[in-house]
Amino acid sequence: MSALKERILKDGKVFPNNVLKVDSFMNHQIDPSIIREIAREFYEIFKDAGITKIFTIEASGIAPAIATAELFDVPMLFAKKTQPSTLANQERYETDVHSYTKNVTSRVIISKQYLNADDVVLIVDDFLANGEAALGLIDLVEQAGAIVAGIGICIEKSFQDGRTKLDAKGFKVHSVCRIASLDNEKVTFLED
Repeated sequence: MSALKERILKDGKVFPNNVLKVDSFMNHQIDPSIIREIAREFYEIFKDAGITKIFTIEASGIAPAIATAELFDVPMLFAKKTQPSTLANQERYETDVHSYTKNVTSRVIISKQYLNADDVVLIVDDFLANGEAALGLIDLVEQAGAIVAGIGICIEKSFQDGRTKLDAKGFKVHSVCRIASLDNEKVTFLED
């Protein structure tokens, strides 16, 4: 069993509406050893894909994305949820992303300066539930004319339809751990 799965069983908290709280080691307080393991796995899966950029959305995807970018020796780019005063409208790509956990839709943006048609992108995120964050990031990559080489997910809620949406579009998705259910405050994993 991976260290991530062990940590989810030990410290993860299940809340109503299929919410898994991993704040003590991934989202609020970060355990570097878990992040390193995740990054190594993403690197092994995608190392031959010609990756030029690792891409995520703020804020919880940043830790695994930066660790992954370090292994690939490429820049890490994250989509911002607020527009800085230094970024004009015509200088950005933008899309709307709905957060399952927070039940809020955010307009996310990236500067056109940092993503272009020459890039081969690995999208990295902490969770895959309904796939909205991944689809939003894919939209930004496609607006730039770049290529999505794959999507690396730390924790996938396989009982929700995110993977189905990404598979239907032909994207290579790799999840470090796949959760089959979050019933009665108990986490059950899909067998590898």
